[in-house]
Amino acid sequence: MGTDTSRPRVVVGVDGSPSSHAALRWAVRYAGLIGGTVDVVVAWDLPGAYGWSALAVDADFDEAVARQRLSEELNDVLGAEGAASVRTLVMRGNTADVLLEAAEEAEALVVGSRGRGGFARALLGSVSQHVAHHARCPVVIVRPEPRGGRSGKRA
Repeated sequence: MGTDTSRPRVVVGVDGSPSSHAALRWAVRYAGLIGGTVDVVVAWDLPGAYGWSALAVDADFDEAVARQRLSEELNDVLGAEGAASVRTLVMRGNTADVLLEAAEEAEALVVGSRGRGGFARALLGSVSQHVAHHARCPVVIVRPEPRGGRSGKRA
């Protein structure tokens, strides 16, 4: 998928969690309503990249694994046709910073909220809270769908 700058762009962060899957489905539906495109963003970083004692790790291997997992996840959540309709961006760095950078000049940034059960479900995760405070576009925070709830296949 090319970078059509004449169409509104919706950016969605995906991390494999149920709430990010709900965010992905929401972003695709919203982009369809506004005639926009969807950029699916995955952030990755080297383990211990910010510490002085990090182990030597092959950075290309980590990115290849992230790309493969993203491809599988998109097919699982959106189906093959839906997965082919979005653009994927695998970017190295802090998740919140990567999402903010990807969402520059976007119509909206969509992220999941990772509830932990009980009262904590009402609390936002650190990434969603950070992007909500710092993004230059509207931010949509999507909670995970209840088990046995929506299938994501609805129009």
